[in-house]
Amino acid sequence: MQSLGFIEAPFLSISAMLAQEAATAADVRILGFESTGNENLLIRLAGEVAQVRAALDAAEALAPRLGASILTGTLPRPDPGMEPMIHFPNAHNPLYGGRDQLLPTDHPPQPPALHPMKPQAIGILETQGLTAILEATDAMLKAADVKLVGKEKIGAAFVTVIVTGDVAAVTAAIEAGKQAVGSLGKVIAGHVIARPHDDLTALLPK
Repeated sequence: MQSLGFIEAPFLSISAMLAQEAATAADVRILGFESTGNENLLIRLAGEVAQVRAALDAAEALAPRLGASILTGTLPRPDPGMEPMIHFPNAHNPLYGGRDQLLPTDHPPQPPALHPMKPQAIGILETQGLTAILEATDAMLKAADVKLVGKEKIGAAFVTVIVTGDVAAVTAAIEAGKQAVGSLGKVIAGHVIARPHDDLTALLPK
């Protein structure tokens, strides 16, 4: 097993940004996101020791700019007995209807003939409140030429909606969605990722 790296961060929207930063800053693989039972997620990374350290350094540098407090850790030479702690079957949590893990095997890449171009950008909007995310999603779709590709729940009424399209359209949609929430709920974060890393897109609906 290669060196492992871990980033524990709040909210799916922020975790996605941190994972994108880590994966583009160093030669690492994103193994998945794991729910911790509250608003936090654990991002699992793998790669050579120096590459994992570089990825974590990049995430640690970005986190304050996102207003997030994170924890990071490494296992340079994990014991083989750790394998069941890193790779284990996924499940849907009956309490909130979301996945316990976000894994790259959940949304494998489609053949080129079916999916000739990956999206130019993805937009991630996260709210606390189901009514809020419904209002925000409607506003996003009306404001710009974007496609709704799915939603994810991590519990405690935190819901993330993912849209795709060109950068300008996704940016406009995210801004419209944030404005639409108003007093219906709480905007956790809204982010645009212009060139999403393949490992990140494999974790999210397409």
